[in-house]
Amino acid sequence: MGTKLAPIVALAHGGGPMPLLGGPRDAELASSLKNRVPRILGLDASVRPRAIIVCTAHWSQERPTISSAQTHQLLYDYYGFPAEAYQYKYDASGSPQVAQELADALDEEGLSADMDSERGWDHGVFVPLMLIRPQADIPIVQLSVLSSEDPGQHWAMGRALLKMRQSNVAVIASGLASLHNLRAFKSGENATPEFKRNNIEWSKAATTAASESDRNKRQKLFEDWRQWPHSYQMHPRGGGEHFLPLIVAAGAAGESKAGHYIDKYGETDLYTYYWE
Repeated sequence: MGTKLAPIVALAHGGGPMPLLGGPRDAELASSLKNRVPRILGLDASVRPRAIIVCTAHWSQERPTISSAQTHQLLYDYYGFPAEAYQYKYDASGSPQVAQELADALDEEGLSADMDSERGWDHGVFVPLMLIRPQADIPIVQLSVLSSEDPGQHWAMGRALLKMRQSNVAVIASGLASLHNLRAFKSGENATPEFKRNNIEWSKAATTAASESDRNKRQKLFEDWRQWPHSYQMHPRGGGEHFLPLIVAAGAAGESKAGHYIDKYGETDLYTYYWE
């Protein structure tokens, strides 16, 4: 493919607003969002992305749904945090034009999209972006995942995003692909030797899939993600929404191989995957 593609980052967005509040567990994650991700996305390059589409784990809909207004409020979709966590601002514009281009690209992949001019940007969008691009000077479009959790449909969403990358629109897939099991975090199970061994095996499978350069082989691996070792322990049944953005990102990758880096998050290694 001769056209230069805008980058993709499938990142870990942390727990609620914690990367912004500065807790010690979130220090490595926050540092990567401030320093690594802007470089990968080319945000300070001479020709930077004309917009960023953020596929967020915190918006599950029956059909792909796109934030379509020129401006969106923030949706503080978390509870029990200090007052400052409900006063954050992120004043980037939306882009009705990019939203329509995305809807058209989804339609070409057989996916009928809904437009939403009302819903605010959730914390899967504004928390990482406040660290990645505090200047808030690049238009943002938010994209849902699907409540069906169907991997083939999420792969098709990625194919639509590949077309957007060809027109210099970058992609952030915002979730927690390495692990999203709140019961395990609250109980401390995630700190046990057995759980940590299982998480290492899981992350090896995810990294193998993301690193596959052959798009058809990569698709097969991701469509079978529920057969990976310990998948239901890392993402309990009916709770795969924090993994789904990675499938979308992998579908948007074309014939390229992912890079990755790891942030230490308490007892867990959080993997971020990217395609430049």
